[in-house]
Amino acid sequence: MENTQNDRSVVKNLILGFQHLLAMYSGDILVPLLIGGALHFTAAQMTYLVSMDIFMCGVATLLQLKRTPITGIGLPVVLGCAVEYVAPLQSIGKHFGWAYMYGGIISAGIFIFLVAGIFANLRRFFPPVVTGSLITLIGFTLIPVAFQDLGGGDSTAKSFGTPSNLILGFATALIIIAINIWGRGFLKQISVLIGIVVGTLLAIGMGKIGFASVSAAHWFQLPQLFYFGVPKFEWSSIATMILAAITCMIESTGVYYALADILGRNLDNTDLKHGYRSEGIAAIFGGIFNTFPYSTFSQNVGIVQLSGIKKLRPVYYSAFLLLLLGLIPKFGAIATLIPSSVLGGAMLVMFGMVGAQGIKMLLKVELNNKNMLIIAVSIGLGLGVTTEPTLFQFLPTEVQTILSNGMVVGSFTAVILNLLLNNTSLKNKVEEEKS
Repeated sequence: MENTQNDRSVVKNLILGFQHLLAMYSGDILVPLLIGGALHFTAAQMTYLVSMDIFMCGVATLLQLKRTPITGIGLPVVLGCAVEYVAPLQSIGKHFGWAYMYGGIISAGIFIFLVAGIFANLRRFFPPVVTGSLITLIGFTLIPVAFQDLGGGDSTAKSFGTPSNLILGFATALIIIAINIWGRGFLKQISVLIGIVVGTLLAIGMGKIGFASVSAAHWFQLPQLFYFGVPKFEWSSIATMILAAITCMIESTGVYYALADILGRNLDNTDLKHGYRSEGIAAIFGGIFNTFPYSTFSQNVGIVQLSGIKKLRPVYYSAFLLLLLGLIPKFGAIATLIPSSVLGGAMLVMFGMVGAQGIKMLLKVELNNKNMLIIAVSIGLGLGVTTEPTLFQFLPTEVQTILSNGMVVGSFTAVILNLLLNNTSLKNKVEEEKS
């Protein structure tokens, strides 16, 4: 009887882990496809890049899950390459070459690891009005990504927004919503997974999925050191990657606090330092194995909120599944069959839940005129630069990297306005944060 219960527990955690994997899978494979395409990788190079990126996502996730004396925040997080790195990596790869791109990644990883303690001590600048605004921004600035996927993935394509894509995307979203309204127990916990599976089956029935990519994929592939060449180092490439890394550290901070709020856990400086260090080590590994830097994915905040599952075990299963998919490209190719419109429908619900989590945190803030101004301006600027990134097109590339990112602009604005408007002493800030 006990063995049967254990078997059921394993199956349940495996399914929950698979749900976490599917939630981040689109964003995970998007980065290698964008960068590999821009740098004109061959089919064989692209296969390696996608497979090893998936594998390293598993490695990076395990680094973050497992608490050690120096690493691991121990929250239910899944790591992948953030889209903030796409433009800098493409620019470095085109102007200097692949070797300098990976040199920049390794340098950024070392930077993150070394400044982890300093960055963690800045937590006093992130009171609830700041973190709540940032988490709201994380969710809402990702909604356009969800809509782009819902329409088909490429807004310039003639098929973008076709009725079939809209049907698949909104049907997936409605299935997830319906299960959360009328579902019970475990069925409700895997609502996102069910929505994606049903949406994919519907796409097969509509004839929108082909299986040629699965037939062409290899069965097995091991990671290789310096597959594309030994990294080289150049100051402007390093500076560009460090700026992008700071961007991702700020976003990760918001995700950490969002998950901590859901789990009812208080984060201290040591927790944050361990979290940043894990991302730094993951980036170093990414450079060595010629993949990417890795940071915490905000998609999975929505999964934790929707499923109500707050334990680490399902995420451990997700990490091991990523390792498996990375080693077996043919299995990884199966997951690529999921249409962008289906993933977009699921993302619409998940990203909305992340934004709602931020609003929930803001409800705990005293909504006086000063705090209202902080919320209004930071979210307004963050959403503004997200919807109009070309506003800064005439500025240097390094500056565009920062100012075109809504989460960075919004979070810096919230921090600065909080310091100007809520002019309390450092001691009061620390005591307010602890309470």
